[in-house]
Amino acid sequence: MSSDTTIVKPVLPQGAGYGICVGFGALFAGVMWYVVRMLAHFKNEVQGSDMFMTAKRSINTGLIASAVVSSWTVAGTLLTSCTWTFSYGVSGAYYCAGACIQILMFSVAAIELKRKAPGAHTFLELTKIRYGIPGHWIQIFYSTVVQLFNCVNLLVGGSAVFSSITGMNPIAGCFLLPIGVVIYTITGGSKATFLVDYMHTVFIYVIILIALFFTYATSPLIGSPDEMYSLLASAAQSSPVPGNPSGTYLTFHSIQSLVLGIVIFTTGWSATVDVQLFQKAIAANPADTLSGYLLGGVCWFAIPFCLATTFGLVGRALQTSEVWPTFPRLMTVDEVNKGLVLPYAAQALLGKGGAAAVLLMMFMAVTSAFSSDLVCIASVVTYDVYRGYINPSASGGRLLKLGHLVVLGFSLICACFATGLTQTPIGVNFIITSIGIITSPAVFPMACTLLWRKQNTVAVVLAPLMGTATGLACWIGSTAHWYPKISIETLGEPLPLVVGNATALFSPMIYSPVLTFLFGPQDFRWEKFDEGIKAVDDSDVAGMTEAQLAQQHHTEESDADTGAKMKRASIVAAVSSIIVTLAFIIVLPMPLYGSRYVFSKPFFRLWVVWTFAWAWAAGLVITILPLWQGRQTLRLVFSHTFSHGTTHSAPGSPVSDSEKARVSEEDDEKKDGKEGDFTRVSVMPT
Repeated sequence: MSSDTTIVKPVLPQGAGYGICVGFGALFAGVMWYVVRMLAHFKNEVQGSDMFMTAKRSINTGLIASAVVSSWTVAGTLLTSCTWTFSYGVSGAYYCAGACIQILMFSVAAIELKRKAPGAHTFLELTKIRYGIPGHWIQIFYSTVVQLFNCVNLLVGGSAVFSSITGMNPIAGCFLLPIGVVIYTITGGSKATFLVDYMHTVFIYVIILIALFFTYATSPLIGSPDEMYSLLASAAQSSPVPGNPSGTYLTFHSIQSLVLGIVIFTTGWSATVDVQLFQKAIAANPADTLSGYLLGGVCWFAIPFCLATTFGLVGRALQTSEVWPTFPRLMTVDEVNKGLVLPYAAQALLGKGGAAAVLLMMFMAVTSAFSSDLVCIASVVTYDVYRGYINPSASGGRLLKLGHLVVLGFSLICACFATGLTQTPIGVNFIITSIGIITSPAVFPMACTLLWRKQNTVAVVLAPLMGTATGLACWIGSTAHWYPKISIETLGEPLPLVVGNATALFSPMIYSPVLTFLFGPQDFRWEKFDEGIKAVDDSDVAGMTEAQLAQQHHTEESDADTGAKMKRASIVAAVSSIIVTLAFIIVLPMPLYGSRYVFSKPFFRLWVVWTFAWAWAAGLVITILPLWQGRQTLRLVFSHTFSHGTTHSAPGSPVSDSEKARVSEEDDEKKDGKEGDFTRVSVMPT
């Protein structure tokens, strides 16, 4: 084979990559600047330290759900799900999407945080109150490691896709992708991340729906479920899947896919160590925490599942076609490991338009998830480190300035780290499947901080460290046992990853209780959380009003009635999570796996219809619900901007008290508990 056939030429010019990185970053920064002015004008939301970090604890169900979806839609979500489906068939899409279980389970901890510490600025504030300095720093360490690898993984995956489609230098991508994120995060803080999360998530659902319709309805290359079925049957003849019945891609009986599903299930818990998920719970309106997280979990499932059922299967069906970017050769192992199935399949299916759509989708996923971690790391450094140890009486204005510096500095560190990884064989698949071995041991001790009053300081410090040591030892040891040498390739094999991730996740469940009862249980009193949290004085922030300062103090308080409702919501969250988890990991996949069933053509048609239903339901809920819940503010903004004849009012022009009252009326009802029971959950049709 000649050398020119091994090179995939970028389908778009480099200018497209640089234009999206810089141009869209500037666009979102400009939009956020205007939105911040509007919120300050209409809703009295001046960017003080509390507003920057916690969004005034007023985010409703729709924005919470879209933010949860966005936080979990990292580069690995998009790339790894398609890679597994390309490699193992339909089961890869389902098992990879099973990480939604962690989101559903996390809702219990999120509600307990809101119930036991309504005035918290970060989750780690509670850690210091309960365990003192040693426990505080161990959880800061584990959370920061997760945040670092999350952000680095975003940049590595995003820059690889930009490089493959446009020829853009991957190092340039690592530094350019965060620029717009830094600007709009500094401009709008936590509220900006929620709003941008919403816009980014809606765009991803639009791309998914376009791809589904084109693949299964209008494409001249495929165009129907029956044609896809035939192409996958042919692919099983030429490139059978080892271990699958007859090598087919149309079965759940795939041992390799199942093993990787277990890897995702175990390593996926490491994401809950990232305290930015708790940051979203802190920013949530108490009444909307439960429904926001549960809705976000089931809506997130649609993204990896529908995307992989489209582009993952398209890749396998069209890889031997002339439209495939690598034709006449097949994809190399390195290309598959870098997650290039998604951009190659989009290019083959939709041409340059598909390549551009993938670029925009990757940009949206990278920047929205990156922004959430930036706000969180800024919160931790300002509240937990600076205010906790250096300047306990720091004013809101000083904390706000420090938060801005942290956002800038952490972005630079991540870009440098990602640049180094782009020069190694380590790709997004390896990072996403191995990070849990290092960080998952902190899951159980962190959960017990809110859920088990007896865990002591010795357990919270030693159990994660012992779990990490156990996981690494088992991971490396099992690799040495099963393979002749230890390398990135062998360490990334499924069986060692299962051993390493499982021992890392579950061993602290033994270590923590043993250490707790060996050194004496703590018997912690939950009321100490409220007693130990100190409010921040934002009075020195420019533009801050007495009304906002009073409202800020009000949101940091809770009453007995609210606490009782949230306790019921916690029970509902636990029961709902267990039911949905059993449905996801047992009721549907296990009968299909155990029976060795190979999809018939009618069953595959049903599978495609189910995929469309998930995409439509999730897309409509995430798109419409935030607009409906924010309709009062949107109506006022539009009427103020466009209703005065031909004269457009400036954002700073006066607004009547009656207009402002109409905007805040709905928020006030929520705060007073007039909107209904906290256990009300939005239901998404499936």
